[in-house]
Amino acid sequence: MALFHCNFGSSTLGLACSADVILPDNRKEPSRPLATLWLLHGLSDDHTIWQRRTSIERYAAAYRLAVVMPAVDRSFYADMQYGLKYWTYLSEELPGQMRQYFPLSAQRQDNFAAGLSMGGYGAFKLALNLPERYVAAASLSGALDLTGIWASAERKAILQLISDKSPKGTSNDLLHVAAKLASSRKPQPRLFQWCGTEDFLYADNLRFRDHARKLGLKVDYSEGPGGHSWDRWDEQIVKVLEWLGVETA
Repeated sequence: MALFHCNFGSSTLGLACSADVILPDNRKEPSRPLATLWLLHGLSDDHTIWQRRTSIERYAAAYRLAVVMPAVDRSFYADMQYGLKYWTYLSEELPGQMRQYFPLSAQRQDNFAAGLSMGGYGAFKLALNLPERYVAAASLSGALDLTGIWASAERKAILQLISDKSPKGTSNDLLHVAAKLASSRKPQPRLFQWCGTEDFLYADNLRFRDHARKLGLKVDYSEGPGGHSWDRWDEQIVKVLEWLGVETA
């Protein structure tokens, strides 16, 4: 595998940005664009965390797959009321930039999103809001119910840079977005969801799972012992890569 540390400018954010990119070696068809996993970090992390806490580069070597890991600060992958437009950056500007720099496919069937905690939320947000661009998404211990977080006096503060209003009924509310998608004629992405039974986000994950299944969305849900920790996510990202169904190297 080849690992690229990228520094580039964003016109959307008006600042210098960073992303790490993993590309497969020995491509059988060099002219064929690569399937891409957009791998997202959590609230207290950055674009380097997946490499430092897991063996993602080694795991991805088994597949004909590029992995793009962008930095988005503590944005919850949103256009923030008191911050920058990270959703516009992630969903519109960044894919085009990365495809200029690297041979990445723009086809829906070749684009996947995954992440942990805040990044699990971001991955589902991409797939549910933009199902015509992403064929599948995986959430590991995802913060999937922002409305519930907003209603919690203990956890509300982490969202107050995004907005001073509840996300309920907006594009930041995954339960709302899921219902909107289910009632539309748009393609439905496959969803992989995992959470530890001792995780502080466990109840939020059950709430999203039950809601999505009631809507008829395709959710592959699993759970197991553990909390909000990298030992669990390192195990689960291996399963995510297998689940994606990408061509092996």
